[in-house]
Amino acid sequence: MNKLYPDAASALADIVRDGQTVAVGGFGLCGIPEALIAALRDSGVRNLTAISNNAGVDGFGLGQLLESRQIRKMISSYVGENKEFERQYLAGELELEFTPQGTLAEKLRAGGAGIPAFFTRTGYGTLVAEGKEVREFNGVLHILEHALVADIALVKAWKADTAGNLVYRRTARNFNPNVATAGRITVAEAEIIVEAGELDPDEIHTPGIFVHRLVHNPLPEKRIEQRTTRQGD
Repeated sequence: MNKLYPDAASALADIVRDGQTVAVGGFGLCGIPEALIAALRDSGVRNLTAISNNAGVDGFGLGQLLESRQIRKMISSYVGENKEFERQYLAGELELEFTPQGTLAEKLRAGGAGIPAFFTRTGYGTLVAEGKEVREFNGVLHILEHALVADIALVKAWKADTAGNLVYRRTARNFNPNVATAGRITVAEAEIIVEAGELDPDEIHTPGIFVHRLVHNPLPEKRIEQRTTRQGD
């Protein structure tokens, strides 16, 4: 099965639809699938539900899709420095399901593991708990949280092989592993792609069985030089 596509647009062309739920890896501006987000914007799909720790910043990352009004609902843990995110929410133009950061990560992990729901202490006694089942375990009250599964998951890897095995680099190993497993169709972009069998099995973070499509998005030369300089300092 050939998982490698020539570009992000072709990798998304026949799978994106209006009204889908899309999970996106990354934390702030770290480890976000830039090429795939841009291709999603250019596809023109609308009324998306986006699952992501946050929505980037104005004009960058998922902030682009907020500006183009392609996102109907955000499921996230952080509004951040995105003024358009804040404006749309306060104006009633954007639905927001605010979720504690650790709970959001676990909802994605559970979705990828086939666990439909779980109980957690986080959020009990706050607005987060409204309308949710409460149970007592060992004398402590917990709330029921449902897992998240997305129609499409978009992730960013540092290195991949042609079988779709992924390696994340440093802090880019944030929400990406959980997002990768929580998608019915997972599309990954990677800076480096090698042949199957070239990766050490011990360095693989996301097994290729979770990845359906792969796009090569190499670093521009300037960023490679900057990274090399930082490593040498």
